[in-house]
Amino acid sequence: MKLNKIYSAILLSTLPFTPALAAGLDRSGQSIAAFLQPGNYAEAGISVLDPTVKGKDLLKNNVSDMAEDYYFPTAAIKIQATEQISVGLLYDQPFGADAMYSLEPNMFTKGKEGTKVEVETHNLTALIGYQPTENWNFYAGPVWQTVEADINLRGAAYQGLSGYNIKVHEEEAFGWLAGFAYQIPEIALKAAVTYRSEIKHKANSIETHELNSLVNVASQLDATTPQSVNVDFQTGIAANTLAFANIRWVHWDQFAVAPKFLKSVSGNNLIDYSDDQWSATVGVGRKFNSQWSGSASVGYDSGAGNPVTTLGPTEGYWSVGLGGQYSPAENYFIQAGVKYFWLGDATARTGTTNVGEFEDNYALGYGLKIGYRF
Repeated sequence: MKLNKIYSAILLSTLPFTPALAAGLDRSGQSIAAFLQPGNYAEAGISVLDPTVKGKDLLKNNVSDMAEDYYFPTAAIKIQATEQISVGLLYDQPFGADAMYSLEPNMFTKGKEGTKVEVETHNLTALIGYQPTENWNFYAGPVWQTVEADINLRGAAYQGLSGYNIKVHEEEAFGWLAGFAYQIPEIALKAAVTYRSEIKHKANSIETHELNSLVNVASQLDATTPQSVNVDFQTGIAANTLAFANIRWVHWDQFAVAPKFLKSVSGNNLIDYSDDQWSATVGVGRKFNSQWSGSASVGYDSGAGNPVTTLGPTEGYWSVGLGGQYSPAENYFIQAGVKYFWLGDATARTGTTNVGEFEDNYALGYGLKIGYRF
């Protein structure tokens, strides 16, 4: 069952490149797989997610699809500087949210406006790895992250806060990453454990209220994106075939965003979660010939507690995914994937009041990536 180095390098890339739809605000999954590729390597990709999230409010009014489609790019470069030292740079958008409630009679709209949320983050991770032997790799590095948001609350679900707006200006902060990997290239075995620190942001924000022109509160908003651990494993199980698995933990249960004015008048947080996120993906990849390979996977995400915020009313998911890879030459490939998500039912809550039920929802994810070895 031994694999030569070319086959092993190809199979190491045959993972299902499809976007995540995870608990809390989690998006990219924060993979460092590109940094663990053999030799010099670069990649660029884009993922698209098309979710459908419908339900009923507390008064049994229909709530049409409130989840916006979104896309996010990724990019990475890894250089094997010496036999024992590697360096890399990874870009992704780890956390985010996009939602807009349609203009229909329900508790999440008012007049010609519906509740709307946009949260965007950017991550740049610099890594240096030390390989004392062919089998071991120890790595660490700093993480630069930006966060910005624009949220508008509309409708009876928010009671006196209907008409509330908050704009969080882009702010940067730093964290760090550390981990280790063990591999046996001849049988495509690789195991890696990666820890990412929490990152504390102190962002400038402005809160306003469309019904009260006196509300124009400029303040510093404290928000901490959560720490996480990724465990990745893969091994050859037959000629040209490998099995892979990923387990991810994200520390959401202490996450809270509490703007000054909103907290003072309601006593509640704008966003918070009650449970940590646990997710797992397992699958199989196979090389069919010198140019074509593919993968299949199943996934699970626990969610981050229920009831949930109205800004993302789902609780976890189950998923299935398919990926394909075309390698015109030994040193580069094009990879595409698709994933279907069965989204978990959730109760939407504002403060301590349940205001909606969202059931039988789903999402489709698509991904495209180009990789190059040099």
